[in-house]
Amino acid sequence: MNAGTLAEALDRAALDGRPLAGGASGLTDTAGAYEVQSALVARRLARGERLTGFKLGFTSQAKMRQMGVADLIHGRLTDRMEVPDGGRLDVSGLIHPRVEPEVAFLLGDTLLPGGDPMAAVSAVAPALEVIDSRYDGFRFSLPEVIADNTSAAHYAVGAWWTTRDLGGLGVLLELDGRTVETGSTAAILGHPLRALAAAARLGGPLEPGTVILAGAATAAVPLPPGTHVRATVAGLGTVALTTEAVGTADVAREDA
Repeated sequence: MNAGTLAEALDRAALDGRPLAGGASGLTDTAGAYEVQSALVARRLARGERLTGFKLGFTSQAKMRQMGVADLIHGRLTDRMEVPDGGRLDVSGLIHPRVEPEVAFLLGDTLLPGGDPMAAVSAVAPALEVIDSRYDGFRFSLPEVIADNTSAAHYAVGAWWTTRDLGGLGVLLELDGRTVETGSTAAILGHPLRALAAAARLGGPLEPGTVILAGAATAAVPLPPGTHVRATVAGLGTVALTTEAVGTADVAREDA
């Protein structure tokens, strides 16, 4: 399956909410996988979406264990993936969404490979990422998840703060007021600044205004409709969203 064909299949899976079988793509190398990812993102941009960010994946040991992989990966974010802090997210079109708490960086200057990464940062914030693999059962090879834009689906960012020390901050993930995961920013490559340096190396140059999601501080948890999710990062505050299933409700009314 060539890059364009697989990109089309992944794009259609996301649009239709119907997963592909993992392990059937024929992808065997990361270089080819990033070619597919580029083609996949290009399809979104052709529909009018705009690039807003850069995300890192598998930066925590918990996530590596959960997904059975050990390599750092990266993907792209667009404006249609954004959810306002405290906003509502329709998950009816998603396949099997999961959520994880993160730290976000906002670039005020161009982030260049080999430079001082913090010199390019204007602000930091707590963040939530909603992931949704387009492969059945979240089962995939490393090249396949890269091709799938690292399972990117949606993200929300809390209040921005001027840069501060991010080392060893406590992280809490709650669903409907119940704590489901706890962790530390140290889970992100030992320190989130290392993720920022990795973003510069892997994706640079990255332009001012780019949001960088540094990677999960805990394992991801399933995110059903009708759920209020909140992440707290000590010293940075909170970010939240509530899921709903508007599309499912609309279909039910039409069928009635």
